[in-house]
Amino acid sequence: MSVSQSILESYLAQRPESIRYYDRACRAMAGGVGHDLRHLEPVPLYIKHGKAGRKWDVDNNEYVDFLLGNGALLMGHAPPDIVKAIAEALRSGTHFGNDHPLHIEWAERVQQLIPSAERVRFVNSGTEATQLALRIARAFSGRSRILRFEGHFHGWHDGVIHGFQPPFDADGSRGVPLSVREQMVMIPDNDLNLLDDTLAGDPDIAAAILEPSGASWGRVPLTAGFLEGLREITSRHDVLLIFDEVVTGFRFSPGGAQGLYGVTPDISCLAKVLAGGMPGGAVVGRQDIMALFDMTGDSHHDRHQRVTHQGTFNGAPLSAAAGIALLKQVATGQPIERANAMSRLLHECWEEVLDRHAIAGYVYGPCSTFHVYFETDQERVKGASRRKDLETTDPLLLKGMPPELITRYQQHLRYRGVDLMSSTGGVLSAAHTREDILQATEAFEQTVLALLDEERILRI
Repeated sequence: MSVSQSILESYLAQRPESIRYYDRACRAMAGGVGHDLRHLEPVPLYIKHGKAGRKWDVDNNEYVDFLLGNGALLMGHAPPDIVKAIAEALRSGTHFGNDHPLHIEWAERVQQLIPSAERVRFVNSGTEATQLALRIARAFSGRSRILRFEGHFHGWHDGVIHGFQPPFDADGSRGVPLSVREQMVMIPDNDLNLLDDTLAGDPDIAAAILEPSGASWGRVPLTAGFLEGLREITSRHDVLLIFDEVVTGFRFSPGGAQGLYGVTPDISCLAKVLAGGMPGGAVVGRQDIMALFDMTGDSHHDRHQRVTHQGTFNGAPLSAAAGIALLKQVATGQPIERANAMSRLLHECWEEVLDRHAIAGYVYGPCSTFHVYFETDQERVKGASRRKDLETTDPLLLKGMPPELITRYQQHLRYRGVDLMSSTGGVLSAAHTREDILQATEAFEQTVLALLDEERILRI
C-alpha cells in the first residue's frame, strides 16, 4: 500500500459520521455540496462548531482554521461581542421587510471607514455586490463594456464567471450566453501601457474592475505602482474604477485596500468581513454615481432614469447588528494588527520549513493572508540559485500549479488538522494564537515532506 493510500484510508477511518452525512447530501443536494470549493476528496468537511481560530467536525476532528468562513471571520469563530449583538437583535425579530435603525447605523460606519463610500447600498453577498456595481457603472457612463483583468475573481454571476482560472479565455460555466462575453474586455494586469492602449481604443468601456490585492486575494500580486497608474489612466479616459474589496475590505486596513494603498476608486464592492460572519455585502461609491438609486417622485423618471435594485434580505437586522459590532472593533485597527502579526509569524515559520528542506517554493501574501507557491518546472528550478529567484507575478505560473499537487497538499494538511481557504493559501484572524501557528507549521512540514516523497514538489 502506498503512503497516499494509507493516509486516505486513515483519513476516512477518522470520519465515519462525515461519510454518512456525505451519503445523505448526495441524495438531497444538487452536486452534493453547497459551494463548489466545499467539494473535497475523499469526503467534504462537516463542521459542527468553531471557537476562535479552530473548528471541529462532526467526528470531533479538530482543525486550525485558515478558511475562516471564506475569509469573513476577521475576529475568528463565535467572538463574544458579535454573538451578543446578534442575540440582542434576534429578540426583536429576524426580518421585517422594512428598513430599521441598525441598517442606517451600519451604513454610517461603512461611510466613516471606506474612503470611496460617499453613499452605501447593501446587498447579500460579494457576487451581488459586483453584479450591482457593473449595472451602476453602465448606467452612469452610458457605455456597455467592462474591462477585467486575467485571473481576478468577482463572483459567480454570468458576466464574471469566466477568466479567473487558466486558460483565461475559456468559458467559466455552461449555461452562460455567448453574448455575455461580448460585454467584457479582458487583459493581463501589471501592464499600464496595454491598459492605456485598450481604453484609448474602445470608447464603449464603462468601467475597469479588479481586486486591489491582485488576483484571488493576492495569489497573483500587482507590481508596485500599478494601482496608482490604473487610477490615473482610468480617470484620463473617463472610465470608472471599481475595486472589488470583497476580501480586502476591513481586512487590509480599516479603510480596506484603498485605505492601505492610498488609491480611491469610484465604486467599491464589499462583503465577507463587512457583516461580521453573517450574510451581507454592499456597493459603495461617489455620491453622484450612487444618486442613480434615488427616487424622485416622478414615476416616469424613476422607471427609466434610475437603477432598479431589490433584495429581500438587504441590510437584514441580524447582519446589520453583527456588522456594527465588527466595524466598531475594526475602527480601532487592533484586530487587523493582530491578524497581520499572526500572518507574519506564519510566513516566517513556513518559510523556515521551506528553507531548511531546500524546497523549490516560497510563502507570500499581503496583510493577514498567505499563499504558497511550489515550482514544478525543472528548468525554472535549474535556473534558480536560491528560492527567491523563483518569485513571480505571472498568473499562469501562480494559478497554474498542477491540480493533483494542490489536491494532495490540501489532503495532507486536513489529515493533519489544518484547513485552507482555497488553492494553497488562507487567511488569519485576530483570534489565532502562536500555538495555532506552531501546530499548523508542524502539519505544513509533514505535508512538505510527504509531497517530496510522492515526487510532487522539487528541491532547489
